Amino acid sequence: MKCILRKAFAAAAVSAAFAGCFDEPEPAYKTVPEGARVYLKDQGLADLKGQSFDASKVDYLNLDRNALTNVDEVASLTGLKWLRLNSNRLSALPPLGELKSLRRIYLRDNRFNEVPETLKDLPSLTDIDLSGNPVSEIPEWLAKKEGLLFLSFSRTKVTRLPDDLSAWRRLKALQLGDLQMTPDEMARIRKSLPDVAVVF
Repeated sequence: MKCILRKAFAAAAVSAAFAGCFDEPEPAYKTVPEGARVYLKDQGLADLKGQSFDASKVDYLNLDRNALTNVDEVASLTGLKWLRLNSNRLSALPPLGELKSLRRIYLRDNRFNEVPETLKDLPSLTDIDLSGNPVSEIPEWLAKKEGLLFLSFSRTKVTRLPDDLSAWRRLKALQLGDLQMTPDEMARIRKSLPDVAVVF
């Protein structure tokens, strides 16, 4: 009975760690000025031509579930803090180095074969979701990136993480579900990140 309770408490702790980190609360839009939060999800968009944005004012952009193959226009949104590009047809990102305030980028269920290197240039980044992409390797630069809090590589082709995970010890949560990892690799990750909620 005690063992069951311990497992239940552990599961609850992991759920709490992930709650809200990859999806915003529904009423969140009410807390930002009009025009700062832009929803263009489920619009069947193949590109962003003809879309007008106030580059300095938009802090949230939701482009989920479209048919986008490039998002070059996003690179000019210098006030952006939160970018959702889930369920599109993206295999690359434009240079995003000017987005110094970007904190969250969600790229779930696209066509990325590798982690976009432009993420290296985003100093405020805390959340990255690349789950459901054919990514097979986590680059060393990402494992050394400071300030990250939430990462997801579930349903990718990743089988091993970089040897040095010390920069990720401050993560709150790391999703590695449905990966072909060996028991030894999973044990190594848990040992390297003892205070991180890791989900395999």
